[in-house]
Amino acid sequence: QEQFVESGGGSVQPGGSLRLSCVASGFDSRWYSVGWFRQAPGKELEAVACVSDGDDEPDYALSVKGRFFVSRDNSKNTIYLQMNSLKSDDTGRYYCGAGCSPVVALYRGQGTQVTVPS
Repeated sequence: QEQFVESGGGSVQPGGSLRLSCVASGFDSRWYSVGWFRQAPGKELEAVACVSDGDDEPDYALSVKGRFFVSRDNSKNTIYLQMNSLKSDDTGRYYCGAGCSPVVALYRGQGTQVTVPS
């Protein structure tokens, strides 16, 4: 079954860093733009970052720009999200999917939880 598997979440103090990983299972992710999304308690799923399948610069939500960095290693079929200077507002469940829109992203996994206490 084609699916992404997310990992790397955890609990971290404000100002800390985490690196999330998103491994494609059952398909080659190099042909897709891949987005990172998050859902905070009581809120809708929102787009955080997106890396293209080509040479375009990644896109970031304004709330994370300059703090989060998305990258990919096609040899490992893996997409990463480096998260720095974490804030309590970054708390949520993080998912990745094929495509930049959380509404239509394909192969979305079970997600990984990130908790930053206030």
